[in-house]
Amino acid sequence: MTTTNRMSDITLPETGPAGQGASAESSFAAWFAQTRALSARQLWVIFHEKSTFLQVFLMPVLTMVMLKVVLGEAIGRATGQDAAYGTVPLVIVVSAMFGSVVAGVRLNLERTSGLLSRLYVLPINRAADLSSRLVCEIVRMVLTTTVLIVVGWLVGFRMNPDPWAILGIYAVAVGFGIAFASIVLALAVNFSPGAPLVPLLSLVSSVLMFFNTGFAPASEYPGWLEPIVANQPMSPAIEVMRALAAGGPLTENLIKVTLWTVGTLAVCLYPALHGYRKAATAS
Repeated sequence: MTTTNRMSDITLPETGPAGQGASAESSFAAWFAQTRALSARQLWVIFHEKSTFLQVFLMPVLTMVMLKVVLGEAIGRATGQDAAYGTVPLVIVVSAMFGSVVAGVRLNLERTSGLLSRLYVLPINRAADLSSRLVCEIVRMVLTTTVLIVVGWLVGFRMNPDPWAILGIYAVAVGFGIAFASIVLALAVNFSPGAPLVPLLSLVSSVLMFFNTGFAPASEYPGWLEPIVANQPMSPAIEVMRALAAGGPLTENLIKVTLWTVGTLAVCLYPALHGYRKAATAS
């Protein structure tokens, strides 16, 4: 027996024989199988909706190329190295932020259309849909990071061939992406559908985008702004990826990235789960 979500043509596995649904749907096996099925649904949306695909993959590439062309020389003079070592990590983390905003918009649309309520009343694990959205963000970040590294190579970005350095760049990108996605999901399910979620998140993302160490070292900013730039979440992520690719100090920024990621997840996961339940059961 199967339960089919007609809206996305994704088939969800049943949780077990009659009378065992409550215990079966809360099992790890059910969560894993249903997260996999619902992740396929999320990925289908990304790759089949042209506007979403362009925002998630094409826009980061165009942004990186424009930054390199327009600001490349200025960034190179400020940092003392090829601007690509700042712009590629910068655009990787920016793509994580704006891609998560797109995911938040999609969640609100599905909430308004009633899809969340339909999923919630199905005999599936309560955490499966939310975890599938995080899985989708992980896959998106891996693909986007790969595309940006390849395009970055064409504009001067060269990576340390050490497999651990390459893995570290992906780990930072994915960790940052998951942390920011958890913020977006928590806000999306706890705000009313009509709340100005996109303008708020876009404003925050834009401010962070222009005040980080991808453009210039923190020491180049005004004295009062320097500690803010150096310690806002984008800067240590950029610096870790820069150090892994081209060498340089690593430990301090790696600690900052880890603290930001773990702290954000610790703060946002419960509100996301609790808010998702309220959003899915709201009439």
